[in-house]
Amino acid sequence: MANKSKSKGLGRGLSALLADVDDGDKRDAGSSQKASGGNAELRVPIEKVRPNPDQPRRDFAPEDMEDLTASVKEKGIIQPLIVRVDPNDAGLYQIVAGERRWRAAQAAMLHEVPVLVRTLTDTEVLELAIIENIQRADLNAIEEAMGYRQLMDNFGHTQEQMAEALGKSRPHIANLLRLLNLPADVLDHVRQGRLSSGHARALITADDPSGLAKKIIAGGMSVREAERLAKSGTAPSPAKQRKETTEKDADTRAIESDLSAQLRMPVSIDQTAGGEGGKLTVKYKNLDQLDALMQLLSQ
Repeated sequence: MANKSKSKGLGRGLSALLADVDDGDKRDAGSSQKASGGNAELRVPIEKVRPNPDQPRRDFAPEDMEDLTASVKEKGIIQPLIVRVDPNDAGLYQIVAGERRWRAAQAAMLHEVPVLVRTLTDTEVLELAIIENIQRADLNAIEEAMGYRQLMDNFGHTQEQMAEALGKSRPHIANLLRLLNLPADVLDHVRQGRLSSGHARALITADDPSGLAKKIIAGGMSVREAERLAKSGTAPSPAKQRKETTEKDADTRAIESDLSAQLRMPVSIDQTAGGEGGKLTVKYKNLDQLDALMQLLSQ
């Protein structure tokens, strides 16, 4: 971006920025609404719109883009793109939010796209791009980490500032940033979903993270198994793996106990072997307990 000066804060506030974008997203793309200053709703030639070069999202799943393109062909773009005047060319617009819609519009061979023009600083543009992807498009762990790294390197933000403004814990941001120290091939495994961020964290201090990553993928290991492998350098036997998948660690048992106490119903947590997901089961004795549980979940 043109302006790389370091700032002490995160622009005019995340809540104000998101409210501005959300307000634009709720408008009907087919209407033409004039506004004062730099907030005019327009339809502009698609060739005059450019992606943000510092956009943290790099991977666009082909199947997702195919579905979006089909929708755009049938219904057009319902939510306008959020853009600003390109800082390097006043005759063009730079995307702040909505690059997937822009790509789909290109694939659908649309000639124009609806846009909402906003006056935003470089810091605000990058901040909004990161937040949009994290909250709306499930940015993978590596892309998220690269976004935080950009905020630190380009704009001088600390982990504490980002944690407060973005609604994340400082350990969450710190753990993601540590992933960027891994070799490129391991990072690619995470991007492609072959390894979870939990698997990758287990490899950060390993002597041969690339070699161990291949063993983890080939063996379909859980995060706990990957942690043991990283420490010992050898994979557990199949019999030991089966035994470990049935055992629950102290943290899981503690969560079960806390939930059971709060709900006053037995709770069981079973993690899926080889991943970070799983199943949570709540047992109820009668319909009154079920009704009470439904009321809690609906709050």
